[in-house]
Amino acid sequence: MYRIYIIEDDRGIADAISDASELWGLEPHIAQDFRSVFEDFSAVSPHLVLLDISLPFFDGYYWCREIRKVSKVPIIFISSASDNMNIIMAMNMGADDFVSKPFDINVLISKIQALLRRSYDFTSDFAVLNHRGAALNTGDNTLSYGGTQIELTKNEYRILLTLMQNKGKTVSREKLMNALWQTDSFIDDNTLTVNVNRLRKKLDSAGLSDFIETKFGLGYIIS
Repeated sequence: MYRIYIIEDDRGIADAISDASELWGLEPHIAQDFRSVFEDFSAVSPHLVLLDISLPFFDGYYWCREIRKVSKVPIIFISSASDNMNIIMAMNMGADDFVSKPFDINVLISKIQALLRRSYDFTSDFAVLNHRGAALNTGDNTLSYGGTQIELTKNEYRILLTLMQNKGKTVSREKLMNALWQTDSFIDDNTLTVNVNRLRKKLDSAGLSDFIETKFGLGYIIS
């Protein structure tokens, strides 16, 4: 199910989009605190963002720039400020489409579905997983945070990929070991610990402290 993050301060419009999205099998999330849009974006890890221009605290252009620093997630602007200058600014900042208010909700849903198909149906191997401002690009196996790229070894990438794909769930050591070595042969349990500790040090150095939590006797979790 594709997750849609709706950054719209008109609650009536946001609710209408949310209701229509659910009818078409999408999973909508509406921004609640417009001071922490980026934190919510990282927590939701959406497949597509709907973004108004006029918002409390910071405008949509600001949030578009912040999202684009770490993610290539499709972004559709929805705004009544639909003059040519605003449309050009939105597209230049990384938007994929612009829908003018007032709009037909069915037309908007059609645009969302078309953009999701173009972005994921044929390029699903190149999705970007987001958490706490960190973006794991499955196309080139890199991690980005704070505008910088963090180099990962093959094992470090597989550990992060498995944990981020199961965000909020404890991943057993056995599952991680299988993801790393994909074998039924005996692997020293300490080898996984060494790999996780090296990854943690790399994340800590980049400013991502406590990114991976240990659930003693169970495994690891990104929550």
